[in-house]
Amino acid sequence: MSSKPVNRAWWKEASVYQIWPASYKDSNNDGIGDIPGIISKLDYIQQLGVDILWLSPSYKSPQVDMGYDISDYYSIHPPHGTVEDVDKLISGCHERGMKLLMDLVVNHTSDQHEWFQKSKRSKENNEFRDWYIWKPPRFDEQKNRHPPNNWVSHFQGSAWKYDELTEEYYLHLYAEEQPDLNWEHPPVRKAVHDIIRFWLNKGCDGFRMDVINFISKHQDFPDAPPMDPDTPWQWGYAYYANGPQLHEYLQEIGKILQEYDAFSVGEMPFASSIDDVLKAIRFDRKEINMIFDFEHVDIDHGKFDKFAEGDWKLTDLKRILNKWQTFMYENDGWNALYWENHDQPRSIDRYTDASPEYSVVAGKMLATCLALMAGTPFIYQGQELGMRNVPTEHLATEPDNLQALNSYRKQYQKKSRDNARTPVQWTAGPNAGFTSANVKPWMSINPNHTQINAENQLPDPTSAYNYWRSVLSLRKKWLGVFVYDDFVLVDRGNEQLFVYTRQYQDQKALVICNFTVQMVKWGVKLHMLAEVKEVLLNTYGVSENYLGEET
Repeated sequence: MSSKPVNRAWWKEASVYQIWPASYKDSNNDGIGDIPGIISKLDYIQQLGVDILWLSPSYKSPQVDMGYDISDYYSIHPPHGTVEDVDKLISGCHERGMKLLMDLVVNHTSDQHEWFQKSKRSKENNEFRDWYIWKPPRFDEQKNRHPPNNWVSHFQGSAWKYDELTEEYYLHLYAEEQPDLNWEHPPVRKAVHDIIRFWLNKGCDGFRMDVINFISKHQDFPDAPPMDPDTPWQWGYAYYANGPQLHEYLQEIGKILQEYDAFSVGEMPFASSIDDVLKAIRFDRKEINMIFDFEHVDIDHGKFDKFAEGDWKLTDLKRILNKWQTFMYENDGWNALYWENHDQPRSIDRYTDASPEYSVVAGKMLATCLALMAGTPFIYQGQELGMRNVPTEHLATEPDNLQALNSYRKQYQKKSRDNARTPVQWTAGPNAGFTSANVKPWMSINPNHTQINAENQLPDPTSAYNYWRSVLSLRKKWLGVFVYDDFVLVDRGNEQLFVYTRQYQDQKALVICNFTVQMVKWGVKLHMLAEVKEVLLNTYGVSENYLGEET
């Protein structure tokens, strides 16, 4: 059987490990994770078998949105370390055969950034005024002042903030302290390109690009049509996501990345058009390598709010993932495979109903399902240990209020991104080994750290950590099957099992994932499949078949 020709690339064969710096490892006992702490765990990361370390934003920031409000792209937030520490991190990764991916947050800056501070000084004779999106107010018949349009911020309320000094509004799609940059203005794009080159010249190997498809807005800034008649603010994403100049801007960035053979993955909310997605990531377009789509992680959201209850079935999840697997393969695109990240709750609690006794096998099952599909797998810190969501009482006082305030409390514990930001559980001891025993961590430790921690799992061949090692090793050993060739969904109507095949020439692999706590009988002959000749991995067995093998 012949296989479809595929453009090979180093980043297609890689796997990525994401780090949220504040919660990874505290090296100086101030309760906040830092870059030296990450450096101290590089051997642990290397042993997992990943190829790229993704460092979430560590730049200088007032921390209104946990580092996504950057006030200086050339400096590091002091509690996280220094630029020199990043240099050491880059060297440490390269010495171990790994690469370093940094966050590029350039749809918006902090309102404390020098650019915005200069932009707001005056409307006239101000070279920085056009660096941000300023608009005059609208007035009704009673002379009442209103924002330029009805767009809603992702953190609730209007996406426009009135400035008394210049009597205009500026756009902020996120917090009001995060003004949007005006990418229509050429000096803005040049400044972003300079930032990219600065970090690539330091040895950084690429970027994860935050909400990168928001950088081009429709310049008439129209009102959004009503979606919820009970609120004055409406989602305007049809006018600011995937805008008219997006691909021009991405190709400018792509040219720089190609010079360095650098890796790129873009966060693209509201990427509903397959055409727009493929324009951004198709191999011959040379814009970005892959995107994070949101369809499968929005599966449990309510109609208008993520914290409202949403019903879904396993067949819904399979339908979504099958769509992305199929159209990417057929159109020379590439998937970024993920269950978890800094904005998502823990996957075991989200996609399964596993009780503590089934926690380990549930985590292994999700690892198998994710990493053996077509695409580049992304593992979020602690996911390799099977970390779980935290109890409700531990979330109630935590710092992530931007998404939770003004939203439903219902299902908050299940869906809050705070679940992903609790410190990594290194040991069963005080503060889970994240920081000193006599220090208060910046965020509460999950009480289950006494059962779920790295110290227990590293020597245990049946652990979640060692199973992840086996899955990643298997993927590299059989690149043709598990990286480069086709995905076929099997038994798509089954509400208990997620079954698919991967095939390369005469090699075919069958992946069977049970999403329930029940034992399920399933036969290959019933589905016209050949007899299974070898079991490569088993979530109930010892995870040692592929550990330490040459790949």
